[in-house]
Amino acid sequence: MTSGLVLFGRIALALGLIGLCAAPVLFSPAMLVLLTQALTMLTLAMLWNLVAGYGNVMVIGQHAFVGIGAYAFYGFAMLAGWHMAVALSAAMAVTLVCGIAVYAMLYRLRTAYLAVGSWVVAETLMLIASRLPGFGGGSGASLPTSLLRSLGVRAPERLSTIYILVLGMAVLAFGLIWALMRSRIGLGLAALRDSEEGAAVAGVNTRLVRAASFILAAPMVGLVGVLITLQKGRISHVASFSMLDWTIYVLFIVVIGGLGSLEGPIIGTLVFFLLREVLQDYGTLYLITLGAISIVVVLFAPKGLWGLARRKLGCDLIPLTHDPKTGDLR
Repeated sequence: MTSGLVLFGRIALALGLIGLCAAPVLFSPAMLVLLTQALTMLTLAMLWNLVAGYGNVMVIGQHAFVGIGAYAFYGFAMLAGWHMAVALSAAMAVTLVCGIAVYAMLYRLRTAYLAVGSWVVAETLMLIASRLPGFGGGSGASLPTSLLRSLGVRAPERLSTIYILVLGMAVLAFGLIWALMRSRIGLGLAALRDSEEGAAVAGVNTRLVRAASFILAAPMVGLVGVLITLQKGRISHVASFSMLDWTIYVLFIVVIGGLGSLEGPIIGTLVFFLLREVLQDYGTLYLITLGAISIVVVLFAPKGLWGLARRKLGCDLIPLTHDPKTGDLR
């Protein structure tokens, strides 16, 4: 029975991916916008889960790198006049450098001090962004029509192009995380997730693997910032560095789905967008419901919804480790 459920779950994941690939043909523009937003949040959730769930770096300032990516892309594409693809790559490089610098400042901090420190860095960068005259200052700046038209002459074409880019980003992030977790660094991250003290005793270089998770995630979060800018068509310090949109909601997704797993962010994203669509017309009730669900899950299912499901199945749907007896992936 358990093996049948595992097989069913893996088939559902495969069919879901096929459906996402065919979405521009199958779904209306409104549904395509919703899927684009969902894939964006899923990517952020997977990356935060890599840093916090596996690397045990409990930051709440991930939105800093979203904003850095957005502003760097605007600077290279608009102010420097670089080609969009070159500007995108350069924005990721800038975010990588900033990630190294931020980690160098924060790596000695732990628990609440680390969370607060990362938030302070993000808020400081947001204030700096609001005072950059070439970027519109406090009002922000819009992308020119010529750049947006390069993604498609008509709005439906641009929407499909942006969706394909976001889907590719989500698949890339998933693949990189899966490959990383299958590597020696991934083994160290898995040990960190289970017990930091135990990992250190076992000989894991905890400082190295923690730094690797944080620094490798930074340019991918910057890429998310670039694609969010293309979705919105503009930058602003409030939207690009939004803590609510790019960190708080992401925390909800990962906590609900399950910290320290690949399946958790997927489940959490589905729950988050289902609740958003059902409750979005009820104002503050929507946020109250999200908070109440988070509290219940933390109290009664600290490993999230996937933790409950895994207890029943006995293995992951997305295999990361080898069975010590058979050597098979499980």
